[in-house]
Amino acid sequence: MACCIALLLFSQQNIYAQSKSKNLKALVGGRLIDGFGATPINNSIILIEGERIKAIGQVGNFDIPEGAEIISMEGMSVLPGLWDMHVHLMINGHSNYSHWDKKYPPLFRDVIMPSSAKQLLYAGVTSARDLGAPLEESIYVRDKINAGELEGPTMYMSGPFIQHQPYPGTEQFRWGVSGVTDARAKVKKLADAGVDCIKLIDQDQMTMEEVKAVVDEAHKHNLTVVAHSHRPEEIRRGLLAGVDCFEHTGHATAPEYPEDVMKMLKERTASGKKMFWTPTIEGLWNYEYNRDYREHLDSKDWHMGLPDSIIQDIRESIRYPNRLSYFQITPYRKPTLARKFQQLQEAGVVLLIGTDSGIPMKFHSESTWHELDVWVNELDYDPMLAIKAATYWPSVMMGVDDKVGTISEGKVADIIAVKGDVLRYISLLQNVNFVMKKGKTIKND
Repeated sequence: MACCIALLLFSQQNIYAQSKSKNLKALVGGRLIDGFGATPINNSIILIEGERIKAIGQVGNFDIPEGAEIISMEGMSVLPGLWDMHVHLMINGHSNYSHWDKKYPPLFRDVIMPSSAKQLLYAGVTSARDLGAPLEESIYVRDKINAGELEGPTMYMSGPFIQHQPYPGTEQFRWGVSGVTDARAKVKKLADAGVDCIKLIDQDQMTMEEVKAVVDEAHKHNLTVVAHSHRPEEIRRGLLAGVDCFEHTGHATAPEYPEDVMKMLKERTASGKKMFWTPTIEGLWNYEYNRDYREHLDSKDWHMGLPDSIIQDIRESIRYPNRLSYFQITPYRKPTLARKFQQLQEAGVVLLIGTDSGIPMKFHSESTWHELDVWVNELDYDPMLAIKAATYWPSVMMGVDDKVGTISEGKVADIIAVKGDVLRYISLLQNVNFVMKKGKTIKND
């Protein structure tokens, strides 16, 4: 009888071990860039159990459990899934906003936003921050992705922009505020709906009391505030109100940020409180190149998930890139970008990778690697720090660095890989060969 019980216990334990091993994956042989900025680990092993990273080691001194699924990373750079901290799922590169905003809102939820999300994921972006879209659609798409019913990055949604007055025809995704009470009410409505952050724009057109009310109410609900920095007064007011993160580098052609703005920025960073900034440079930097070299406009990557009618509408809208009013001042702005990027570094802000993906000729399938490429190859930014700006720091900004953003024990297994040395050739990210999100292999070329 004792023998039978022992045999039964052994059999149960063996079944348990086998079922557990089936839930194990091992990424073996790649050069691991962990997102913290540490020296890469050659011939790495990343053991994944379910959704999470269980252990990290090296070939030769790490025993892979029997029965684990082994996925070769030989000859590849392995790094955390990328973040894009400034995307717009509701737009897909079309050049005529007034046309788009009038025709396509009925398709935002079920067609356009899901297609944008899928394109980001297959480009290696496993987390993204959407900064401006209708509220109901934003929450719906985010939650469907989280439930595994749509393919896409883990999304962090702001919902509608908060501003003084919405532009005509944009009331669905731009909310105007009139007075302190209204400002607080609008933010509370967004918070109660479950947004992940608040997007503030044109704050120089609001009263200072309204700006402070927006930021204060957001912080009461533990929401970060992201603000435009197109004009110096937007930055000044944002800093005075305690904005957490600024976007862009300015609409004007001034050669650098004003001295008083730089002084305020340095005082903020000297206080020990982090100041985050998403410069979204590449769309400006590469406009003239994209205008003259149009082959990337013919890529089918940005067609993913879109019906032919929308694809043709987008293609027709960007048929003459040189004529787009959106970019006419860009050649005058481009010469200011390197200096402003340098000033932000000198001020001690924490730079984040974000792209404004979805604006004219900026497709979700390619925007993120383009931004990284310009930082590294045009602006001489350290590639390891650029990767950190696309992995670790975004997770800190969004308060989820205990869960994602790095390849380390206990974190969610959001992992990508490319063939070759990404620290030497950052443009390898244009073809992400392997994508894993929450321990599930999404793409493995």
